[in-house]
Amino acid sequence: MGIKVHGIPHGATLRVLATLHEKEIDFELVPIDMKSGAHKQQPFLSLNPFGQVPAFEDGDLKLFESRAISKYIAFNYEGNGTSLFSNKDAKQIADFAVWMEVEAHQFDPVATKLNYELGYKLYLGMETDNTVVEEYGAKLAKVLDVYEARLATSKYLAGDSFTLADLHHLPALKYMMLNKMKQLVDERPHVSAWCKDILARPAWVKAWAMQNDLN
Repeated sequence: MGIKVHGIPHGATLRVLATLHEKEIDFELVPIDMKSGAHKQQPFLSLNPFGQVPAFEDGDLKLFESRAISKYIAFNYEGNGTSLFSNKDAKQIADFAVWMEVEAHQFDPVATKLNYELGYKLYLGMETDNTVVEEYGAKLAKVLDVYEARLATSKYLAGDSFTLADLHHLPALKYMMLNKMKQLVDERPHVSAWCKDILARPAWVKAWAMQNDLN
């Protein structure tokens, strides 16, 4: 049956696509017509009852939520491609878990809000709320200050190896680098170096390029 990813190569789906490319695993991308609301209807709702992309199939296994899917891929296909998690000792496992949580709860909600205001709204012809941008830009600056301190002592967030803790940032980081939030990254040398490093990974470049395949 093989692996199927149901979604479009944007947003959270990109986390899953990047993970699969890092693990050098063959898969099929099943496009979902978001404009027609196919993600809010059957049969998609049988894969993700919340009506959000992506959804994932590996044989009889069905999963949703991009971070959960990427964890499954990394652990189930440990022997393939890049190792994407830290499992050498309890401290490294703890660091890995902490930075996975930081991405999900501290970084992503703020970055996503900013990318919506500075990117998606413009795409839709809507007006940017500059008050929201100012508020969330200040929040993001504080988060990136923490990242700058961490990355001053560690090449990647969970240690010296690239892991899911870094990979999960890729969609939001990429969109940030296309709007004025790029300045907040560029002002922090260690964050900037980390960002350039992970955005240049061949697996991410392949995942991002998949957008062209659907055009």
